Amino acid sequence: MMRKFQPVIIIGAPRSGTNMLRDVLTKLPGIGTWPCDEINYIWRHGNVRYATDEFKPEMATPAVQRYISRAFERIASRFDLDIVVEKTCANSLRVPFVERAVPAAKFVFIHRDGIDAVGSAMKRWRAEVDVPYLMRKARYVPFMDIPYYAVRYFVSRLHRVFSQEKRLAFWGPIFNGLDEVLSKHSLDEICALQWQHCVDRADEAFERIEPDRVCRVSYETFVSRPVQELVRVAQFIGIKVGAADAQNLVKGVSTASVGKGRHELGPERVQCIVGLVGSTLRRHAYAS
Repeated sequence: MMRKFQPVIIIGAPRSGTNMLRDVLTKLPGIGTWPCDEINYIWRHGNVRYATDEFKPEMATPAVQRYISRAFERIASRFDLDIVVEKTCANSLRVPFVERAVPAAKFVFIHRDGIDAVGSAMKRWRAEVDVPYLMRKARYVPFMDIPYYAVRYFVSRLHRVFSQEKRLAFWGPIFNGLDEVLSKHSLDEICALQWQHCVDRADEAFERIEPDRVCRVSYETFVSRPVQELVRVAQFIGIKVGAADAQNLVKGVSTASVGKGRHELGPERVQCIVGLVGSTLRRHAYAS
């Protein structure tokens, strides 16, 4: 008999606190996730050769829906879960596809100051290979998709060797128009435009989804008031958490990264980024 569970999908641009939120929520009893960082390989199965992560809703065919549903069901059964939490940043570009693939899902949308996110994302674009991290994710690559991802990974790493900016060929969610952005912009601008596309696509999607299925979270509010915010998010997904328990669960949450990206980039580059993605920054009160 299939185990009954509630899917909860965390949506957010890269380096916006999605990991932090997922890790806090999965400390609660009966809540769990995959034993790796993201499952983009599972979300892309059946559309693996599509050029970007901006999937159209109709790409969630019945076969794709069954594949993704079974992946959730296996995790729920394996770990005896009442709630399965999933976080893959690329899903911010394809919320309508995700909704069709997992129609019972509730969504938690977390956003962060895009300039701080840029400062953090730049480090990931330049990161060295993390073999243990890759091995944990590789376990969930569909067997028939392995050759495709192996080639892409090799190309991306090779690009880092010869790149003047010492960056990967690609990292994170692949949005429509990324190739042109890569050819025309500096790394901080690439990260800013990636952040903007993720936030804009998510904002547009959530305007069309019932409000009682979406919980919006500000990273800055969560790290400054973690107990209250955890209680609120837990209530949304159907878990009652007392303040004392919440206090213990958020011990590792810190405000240390708030403003860090702005400081590292400096006033000149911050002003450039505001000029580039200011409309999205202003919409979320990160710029005036």
